[in-house]
Amino acid sequence: MAMRLLQGTTAKRPQLPPEARPKQAPPTSLGIYDKPQRGPISGVEVAALVLSGLWLVLAAVFFLFLAPPVPGGGALGFLLTMLVVFLPVAMIWVAAMAARSARVMREESQRLQAAIDAIRQAYVAQSQRAAPAADEPSVARKLDEIAAAQRKTETTLATFSSSRQPEPVRLTPPPPAPDEDSQVVLALGTPAEALSAPLSRADFIRALNFPETADDKAGFDALRKALKDRPTALLVQAAQDVLTLLSQDGIYMDDLRPDMARPEVWRSFAGGARGRAIAALGGIRDRSSLELTAARMKQDPIFRDAGHHFLRRFDRMFSDFAETASDQDISALSDTRTARAFMLLGRVAGTFD
Repeated sequence: MAMRLLQGTTAKRPQLPPEARPKQAPPTSLGIYDKPQRGPISGVEVAALVLSGLWLVLAAVFFLFLAPPVPGGGALGFLLTMLVVFLPVAMIWVAAMAARSARVMREESQRLQAAIDAIRQAYVAQSQRAAPAADEPSVARKLDEIAAAQRKTETTLATFSSSRQPEPVRLTPPPPAPDEDSQVVLALGTPAEALSAPLSRADFIRALNFPETADDKAGFDALRKALKDRPTALLVQAAQDVLTLLSQDGIYMDDLRPDMARPEVWRSFAGGARGRAIAALGGIRDRSSLELTAARMKQDPIFRDAGHHFLRRFDRMFSDFAETASDQDISALSDTRTARAFMLLGRVAGTFD
């Protein structure tokens, strides 16, 4: 953007008479491309000149009128006199140069920070104005590929399930012959989830991290089992929606390196603690991700609703999970992509304030 502004200022325009030329607007600040405005001499140099002159005058008066003769005289006396006169002057100018260098570094840092803020604001504004393009980000495409591979895996498992050994997961048998003695008696209103094997904690944690690649068979297997459990399936769907929306702004959970909280803090959160008591859970420190997410939360109602829905699902899930989970299970869960999304959105929503 800054380069386009520079190119625009150098483009040729038709020459107009002086009286017909419009008044020029003040130049736009270009951040790090601005030429620093520095005078030929600053206050630091003026102070150094004054101090140097004052010291030379005092030294001249002292050595010409007040100083006793130097013992030994000759070259040694002359050398000592020169050191006494010019060494303080040299120290004054060393200090002046150091102060000037520090001022230059501060100006460069301020201009660089202004350029970074301008680029970030321009990116946020552009991402809010732009409609969903046909070319999705790479992570969104990967999620679509993973979903397609998941459906293919489920189809394959359903095709060859009759030739596999019996597993803890219940497989639906073929309908029996109409024999009263062989019919299974079920209570009315029994949900289908009650007939399936319970989801293990290891599969639950692995499903919340989502498959790594399209070839991650273990990840798809855990995700397939988790989707059979209705509460877990609702959380997985909410997490997937949030991760897809975040990827549109270039925010990926694999790029975040949060500060990990102790299991005791997670248990306090499961017990209902909020605010400063669980502030350690907001371990996301990436400034760019936090600002982009906060801007999206304020301006995009769809993202805001999806984020709050996900936070409620995660809160409800973790309260039940912490009752029987060990500290190792909690630590493993806190390192999943779903937990990192909770840390990011929870900090933006003020859960840890």
